[in-house]
Amino acid sequence: MKATVKWVDNAMFLGESGSGHAVVMDGPEDHGGRNMGVRPMEMLLLGLGGCTSFDVMSILTKQRQKVVDCVADIEAERADAVPSVFTKIHVNFTVTGHNLKESLVERAVALSAEKYCSASIMLEQGGVEITHSFNVVEAE
Repeated sequence: MKATVKWVDNAMFLGESGSGHAVVMDGPEDHGGRNMGVRPMEMLLLGLGGCTSFDVMSILTKQRQKVVDCVADIEAERADAVPSVFTKIHVNFTVTGHNLKESLVERAVALSAEKYCSASIMLEQGGVEITHSFNVVEAE
């Protein structure tokens, strides 16, 4: 896996993944940026959310659950000192569907957290406390 990050100007960078997709990262104005892109640490949270969401949806699809929506809300705390690393991350899934089995949603979230999500497992090994919760909503 490869990626390239190119400096554009001030605190703005253009990241390109090995698969050819690009994203703009920029800092806030008080750090020399123009606030025109995602912050790098926000990218880490988005990556974690994408990784675990991919797992949960893959597992629920294999279990033939009729999911119509899946949203992962992620909240994180960072250390006050430099480096300002993540200390705690909480991921709450809201899974909406038809006749979803709560036990299967719970199992999918647990499997992602404990076995499949490379991003969250890597962060936990680095000392980040990661917790998960979920809500099941019946689709109209």
